Amino acid sequence: MSKPLDRIRIVLVEPAGALNIGSISRVMKNMGLTQLVIVNPRCEVLGEEATRMAVHAIDLLEAATIVPDLPTALQGCTRVIATTARDRAIPTALETPRQALPWLVESSEPTALLFGREDTGLTNTELNYATRYIRIPVGSEYSSLNLAQAVGVCAYELQMCASNIEDNSSVVQSMPVRSDVAPVELVEGYYQQLETLLLDVGYLFPHTAPHRMEKLRRLYNRSQLSPNEVALLRGILSQFRWALDPAKLDLIARSEQ
Repeated sequence: MSKPLDRIRIVLVEPAGALNIGSISRVMKNMGLTQLVIVNPRCEVLGEEATRMAVHAIDLLEAATIVPDLPTALQGCTRVIATTARDRAIPTALETPRQALPWLVESSEPTALLFGREDTGLTNTELNYATRYIRIPVGSEYSSLNLAQAVGVCAYELQMCASNIEDNSSVVQSMPVRSDVAPVELVEGYYQQLETLLLDVGYLFPHTAPHRMEKLRRLYNRSQLSPNEVALLRGILSQFRWALDPAKLDLIARSEQ
């Protein structure tokens, strides 16, 4: 049986610093984390700088999974937390690592913790894949954390939480837990179908769709949809699509005469 930390993916989105990647590999091994996923890296992952900083964690660095996009990195995950250093235009509850990260550790399914680019962080589109959001509390004098430092803080909190669970200590949660949450890619398929239909019926317009879909995504994400619920919602959309066919509408009208 796998350990809780073995199911948590540390996902780096387009990192540009090889030194950071090496340092992250090292701190992950220090804290017992094993899954490093790198989305479209902008540096040499196995170059001299990265391997020099990894020290005795080169095996973890070599085992890192490199993927072209975020949906691929999150495939199979049922819980996703994103890190951010800034408030966003859309109201979002920001938690501390200590408040939110137990939610990942307690899951029996694959989960992910997202970190953005060193210079710009995660985009709003990328944040949409997460259900919860954390910001590391820092002093007001200098609020910017290095990427490797941020991963290190979160890795420590994950390791402490996992140790508490192994010691049968209670872990406080701020969000109800479901055991049947649909994986990210399944819910994403629903969002794509929903957006297409809403555009076709005129509820959404191309210039407003991203903003409104962000609100709808967060609404659904809070409910932690199960696979059966996603199938139900997609069935409803499919029926709407069928009914909107002009030929079907004419058939329905004739049958009611």
